Amino acid sequence: MKIKLLKLLALFLVLFSCSVVLGQNKNLKIPDSSTVKLKGYPVSPFKDTLFYVYNNIGSFPAKERAEYISSKIKRLYNESFFEKDSIKVIPSDVSSDIVYKNDLVLMSVLESDAKAENQTVSFIANRNLKMIKSAIIYQNENYSQLPKRFGYTALLVLIIGLILFLVGKVFNIIKKYIVKNKEKYFKGVNYNTVKILSPDKQLFIFLRFFAFVKLITLILIVYLSLPILFSIFPATKEYTTTLLRWILTPAKSALMGFVGFLPSLFTIIVIIIIFKYSLKVIKFFFDEIKSENIKIDGFYSDWALPTFNVIRLLMYAFMLVIIFPYLPGSDSPIFKGVSVFVGVLFSLGSSNAIANMVAGLVITYMRPFKIGDYIKIGDVSGEVVEKTALVTRIRTPKFEDITIPNATVLSSTSTNYSANAKHSNNGLLIHTTVTIGYDVPWTDIYAALIEAALNTELTEKEPKPFVLQTSLDDFYVSYQINVYTKEPTKQPRIYSSLHQNIQDSFNAAGIEIMSPHYNALRDGNTTTIPPNYLKEDYEAPSFNLKNKS
Repeated sequence: MKIKLLKLLALFLVLFSCSVVLGQNKNLKIPDSSTVKLKGYPVSPFKDTLFYVYNNIGSFPAKERAEYISSKIKRLYNESFFEKDSIKVIPSDVSSDIVYKNDLVLMSVLESDAKAENQTVSFIANRNLKMIKSAIIYQNENYSQLPKRFGYTALLVLIIGLILFLVGKVFNIIKKYIVKNKEKYFKGVNYNTVKILSPDKQLFIFLRFFAFVKLITLILIVYLSLPILFSIFPATKEYTTTLLRWILTPAKSALMGFVGFLPSLFTIIVIIIIFKYSLKVIKFFFDEIKSENIKIDGFYSDWALPTFNVIRLLMYAFMLVIIFPYLPGSDSPIFKGVSVFVGVLFSLGSSNAIANMVAGLVITYMRPFKIGDYIKIGDVSGEVVEKTALVTRIRTPKFEDITIPNATVLSSTSTNYSANAKHSNNGLLIHTTVTIGYDVPWTDIYAALIEAALNTELTEKEPKPFVLQTSLDDFYVSYQINVYTKEPTKQPRIYSSLHQNIQDSFNAAGIEIMSPHYNALRDGNTTTIPPNYLKEDYEAPSFNLKNKS
């Protein structure tokens, strides 16, 4: 019983002591964070302090906030055309923002910022707005850099104009010097015997290119000067980087692409060098065949050049096939598409050209004629003046140049009058026919025709001319005179001379050419022989009338 009373007494004493302690601590207050004095960091973009920043925002310390706000105010001051009415306070759910032209936030005033100064958010925001605006206006009125910037701009424009003038002057001096000494520097462009460009045309092309280089240089000077101009005014400073990026980014891409292409380029150069010297060796071999220093049975010397051209074409095609994978962009779908398109276009549009090229190649190895030969293809006769892969050109005796496609030449019958007209042969046998009546002895006709042939110029005296009787017709005999010549290209002149001499020989021999169609009454008519060939006592015969009764 006593133990229970002692426990109750101890419990009572504990409760009483606790109540006393609670009563004594009833008047104690827990300190509020709003009453704690915080350290302020000055916002002083122009040396003088405008206001202080006390609170952090998240992990953004108050000191850095103050520095950031100062830099924003300085940026606003550097605006070349500052508009004071464009600074406004825009309230939001968590803060009031001081904004310039609705896009540049100078600072945000939070509830914690207002409590730090025991003011409202609206009051702090409007006060800071007035301080910022007043400071910028004061600085602009007393320390404005706008006139200085305009001065720099004018000076820079003047310098750029002077540079452009001097560069243009240098280009003009170079141009005048080149034009003055054009005979020294421009002699035309020739490839073997082919004249590609005349000196005047070469000068014209160079002056055009020179003017283009001058224009590009002036544009480049102006373009590279724009970033310097834009950097003077803070509002346009960001365009400096943009302009430089426009030209530097492609240049960098091109340079890096070229550096990456260098291994392939060296491979291409090695391939080209190998094929170039291989062709030189092959060309030397065919040149020796052409000059007949090397002889191959069944391979004519005039085949050397066309054969070399065919081999060169095939080797170039093979070289392109090898080089193609090393070309930049060869794996791109666009490159492949263009290649296929060009191939289809070439196949569809060049069928006739390919047929003529193949025919020209076949004609080359058939050797039916060569340059300078007098030939006949179809109804066209003349001298061969040109043979190409596509066409053959013939010049007629009337100096008409006729172009015949090689496919037509291959499908037509050609006659070569010059093939046997070399010095080692008798020459070309030309012939013409006269018809004389049965009343004239053939021996006299033979003598007259051979004499006419021997008197014809550009004909051969050996072998001697000869006469053939080609037909015995109803009213006359056909006599063909044959004579050799080694001048087949002059056939029209030879035939004309031969026909003149035949008439002279027959008239001198007293032989009348009365056929093929000549009607006359012999009695009482004068002979058809010209008077200068007749005897002085010649008289026309009288008509003979006989009475048959």
